[in-house]
Amino acid sequence: MSSRDAQAIAREQGVDLVEIAGQADPPVVKVIDWGKYQYQKMKEEAKNRKKAREKQSELKTMKVGLKISDNDLNIKVRKIRSFLEDGDRVKVMVIFRGREMAHKELGQEMVDKIVNRISEETEIVVEGKPQFAGRNLSISIRRK
Repeated sequence: MSSRDAQAIAREQGVDLVEIAGQADPPVVKVIDWGKYQYQKMKEEAKNRKKAREKQSELKTMKVGLKISDNDLNIKVRKIRSFLEDGDRVKVMVIFRGREMAHKELGQEMVDKIVNRISEETEIVVEGKPQFAGRNLSISIRRK
């Protein structure tokens, strides 16, 4: 089609004539609404950026006391599982209060109990050994 005919068609429809491949013989052009095309392109790029951000795993923190009841612990474990299923890493912190610091082995037992309950339904990897930082015993968990 001649360039004049293509320009006439574009003017008739109220859209733009955009050159796709200018090096070709004859040049390749497309009849599109340039504003709409730019808008769709911008939306697609934003969507891709959002997906890229979602793929990065976050570090979530779950705090647990030594005197937590079984039901409350089950709720916390369920929440940790949901974080792991979303692809996030979870830092579990056992918080010691007052004289509980004299019984650090209870904190280790609590961490083991949490890890066992989580690993019943979800394959997990424990990153490193449990570490004391002040009055907290913490451990990082991620999905296998």
